[in-house]
Amino acid sequence: MKLISIITPAFNAEKYIKSTIESVLSQTYQNWEMLIVDDCSSDNTVKIVEDYCGKDNRIKLIKHSSNKGVAVARNTALSLSKGDYIAFLDSDDMWMPCKLDVQYRFMEDNGYALTYTAYQKYISETEKKGKIINVPHKMTPNAIFYNTAIACLTVMVNRELVGDFEMPVLNHFEDQCTWQSILLRGYYAYGLNENLALYRISDSSLTANKGKAASRQWDVYRKYYGFSVIKSAVYFFGYAVNAIIKHL
Repeated sequence: MKLISIITPAFNAEKYIKSTIESVLSQTYQNWEMLIVDDCSSDNTVKIVEDYCGKDNRIKLIKHSSNKGVAVARNTALSLSKGDYIAFLDSDDMWMPCKLDVQYRFMEDNGYALTYTAYQKYISETEKKGKIINVPHKMTPNAIFYNTAIACLTVMVNRELVGDFEMPVLNHFEDQCTWQSILLRGYYAYGLNENLALYRISDSSLTANKGKAASRQWDVYRKYYGFSVIKSAVYFFGYAVNAIIKHL
């Protein structure tokens, strides 16, 4: 059983991080390490994580001395991780108990470099489960430009195959750009259409502000990739259509 490194950035996460950690501790797959990078929280996040570290040495806390943002926090954890596989879990999201086990075997059996799964919305205000978001069977490097179906909390990367990687420091969609950069090394991403994760949403989340998300997606095309207006418009149209389909 190979080691899986779980990458978790945290900032003022005291309200939800216990549930996140407990969902990792409940995994049927046991050979993991969880690297939690506190991005200079001002609440009790560090104390909560330290308590868990004292109970299970697979949980490791890394503390930033200043707030550097989610991409840098993930990169800090990536640079310190030792796993053959990398998985991502933000400090307010959760996994189903079989998540790592099912996805690891899916990758090992097929020799996949990067996979993602279906997931379910979890509404913070009501603590109820919402819509299950299904995923396409396969994503190519080009398809990622117009489809954001790969949710970060569902991703697992075989680092033995793809080598080291890090996330670009962007305001948003840095994860999408990361998957695209990995696939450009000559791989496809494969979807496992089984609900293995809970994605927490609230009225104040970016998911609820679709206008801001769309604006930032446009900026990724124009500023990060440097695409022309016409090429950006083509990808943006595809992105908008897939976003509507995903949330119907």
